[in-house]
Amino acid sequence: MTFILGSASPRRRDLLAQIGVVADDIRPPDIDETPGNGELPRPYCARMAREKARAVSAGDDDLVLAADTTVALGRRILGKPASAGEAAQFLIALSGRRHKVITAVAVRRGTRLWERDVVTKVRMKRVSDEELNAYLATGDWQGKAGGYGIQGLAGALIPWIQGSFTGVVGLPLAETAGLLQAAGHPLWKPGR
Repeated sequence: MTFILGSASPRRRDLLAQIGVVADDIRPPDIDETPGNGELPRPYCARMAREKARAVSAGDDDLVLAADTTVALGRRILGKPASAGEAAQFLIALSGRRHKVITAVAVRRGTRLWERDVVTKVRMKRVSDEELNAYLATGDWQGKAGGYGIQGLAGALIPWIQGSFTGVVGLPLAETAGLLQAAGHPLWKPGR
């Protein structure tokens, strides 16, 4: 069995390594990530993980893991900002408020699919203009849902979470481990 990570995210590779799982191959899928009209954040995130897992080419006995992380401010989906201006809009909207970070994980082996999503509540402190501009200048917002990564510099902006820290980073480890085991992939393989 070949284990394929359907993600280009270095954070997901690092998180998997924490539980002793190393991908044999990395094949990020190329899919349309546009939310449907009126699609809510949690169903959207779960659909993205499923579609990513199905889009990765793999043999019948290969295992594919794909995930999606979405930042939700109420019913609004905050994806990866396309520019510093959009990142600023997201961060201003999140400033001083609670929001949800949803990470959905899908594991595929042949035609079988195991999936799970995890919702974590996050509060961002009230961000001053000076903090916002300094953070944007670092470029740390690039490629991150909602325009921030809790594991990086933006960790200084997040005083409180309720739920899975690793889910906010991009892969809820306890739930991912359960999915991998259900699909027949051992954790903590010797010699890895």
